[in-house]
Amino acid sequence: MKFDRPATLERALEMMDSGGGATPLAGGTDLMVGINFGRERPEHVVSIRHLSELRELKLGPRIRCGAGVTYTRLLAELGESTPGLSQAARTVGSPQIRNAGTLGGNLATCSPAGDTLPVLAALDAEVHLVSRSGGIRKLPFSAWMSGPKRSARRPDEMVLGAEWDDAGPAQAFLKAGTRNAMVISVASLALVADRRRRAVRIAIGSAGPVIIRAAEAERFAAGLFEEAGWETNFQPGEGALRRCGELAAAAAQPIDDQRGTIAYRRHVIAVMTARALRRTAGAA
Repeated sequence: MKFDRPATLERALEMMDSGGGATPLAGGTDLMVGINFGRERPEHVVSIRHLSELRELKLGPRIRCGAGVTYTRLLAELGESTPGLSQAARTVGSPQIRNAGTLGGNLATCSPAGDTLPVLAALDAEVHLVSRSGGIRKLPFSAWMSGPKRSARRPDEMVLGAEWDDAGPAQAFLKAGTRNAMVISVASLALVADRRRRAVRIAIGSAGPVIIRAAEAERFAAGLFEEAGWETNFQPGEGALRRCGELAAAAAQPIDDQRGTIAYRRHVIAVMTARALRRTAGAA
């Protein structure tokens, strides 16, 4: 195995463009597990963790997060501007894993169980890619995933980061597993109530081949916000919470596996949706 630590992003992109099958390495929390268990045998590993261009985290009306930003930073620095992503980062592994793992790694691994991915979907985030020949390419998150661990990234491209509009504080991320962290989710859910843009977005993880948007549940929840007044905190009734949960569960495409059954996944998605809607309706 060949290992390189390029000093600049430009040099890293040259290596990605060389045709030698270069594999970028940042935190290594996924790649190294695959190598240690014999599932991955990269010919050429390119370390990108130290590249300053990937570590930018810019707050404002439009939030930009570099691929090299760790979960620890997401947890510490996005609590006010993007609480959903901060909440998701809290559930990722141990402190040591959060210190190493990055947003770009979660995007590049492209697993439906990736904890940050439902939040990025619910934020309508853009994924930014960069290559030596094509420069920067921007994709809506909806065009990013094509299946489990299959993304729109080309072999010569690197994940540069993600960008999204500041959607306000009414955000929630919930995850069901055998414990609160250091576990692959049985199911996860993000709900963003963007009061300024009058939109509710609900995204489900670990319940299908890709992150799934629950369109019917989104429309139902938006109707509740509209009825109450978008700028008003309110408490949805139990019937409304239950119905929104049912609509979200119906949108899921779960399977039976060692972590959970179809029936259990649909149940927890309904419960998480109701809880997320209750929390966001009360957050102005």
